[in-house]
Amino acid sequence: MRDGDQAARQRLRRFRITAFSCLAFACGMIGAAYASVPLYDLFCKVTGYGGTTQRAEMGASRVLDQTVKVRFDSNAVPSVPWTFQPNEREVTVRLGETRQISYRVRNASDRELTARATFNVTPLLAGAYFNKIQCFCFTDQTLKPGEEVDMPVVFFVDPAILDDADVGTLPTITLSYTFFPAEPKKTPVADATKDDQARGRL
Repeated sequence: MRDGDQAARQRLRRFRITAFSCLAFACGMIGAAYASVPLYDLFCKVTGYGGTTQRAEMGASRVLDQTVKVRFDSNAVPSVPWTFQPNEREVTVRLGETRQISYRVRNASDRELTARATFNVTPLLAGAYFNKIQCFCFTDQTLKPGEEVDMPVVFFVDPAILDDADVGTLPTITLSYTFFPAEPKKTPVADATKDDQARGRL
């Protein structure tokens, strides 16, 4: 009888260990899924992987005579009825030279719209050397019906691109933007409660 009880206790112990291990694994996978997006974004920003450009507070420390062509592309998804195009399709800049260009955007609809632009650089490896000092990307842009604005971009191409054997011969770089609808801002629970209470008093 005692042997049977001991065997039962051992089976119960093994079951608990297995269940706990499965639960820990599941929690770890969920945590990894939530962490993967910001970690991937950080990886792209640091390495330029996937054509992600770099952020800079000031211009390059040196400017070379060697030049590179930079082309500009513009897109908007169908749910954002904006006309969107660069004021210059292509510029030639010296490596390390700080340059400003702009995109013209017009709300062609009859209602106010808010959208946000994402971007990438091709060839993808060039993203690690394309530095933006000023950019309208990842910031909500709200335009009234028929409103038209110029959105500046200030950038430079790091001369260190010449030292990267993986880039090969100096390419023509293309900077591309795409506007998507901005997600509606979520009202904090406390503010929403206050709004409900205020409406209740009216």
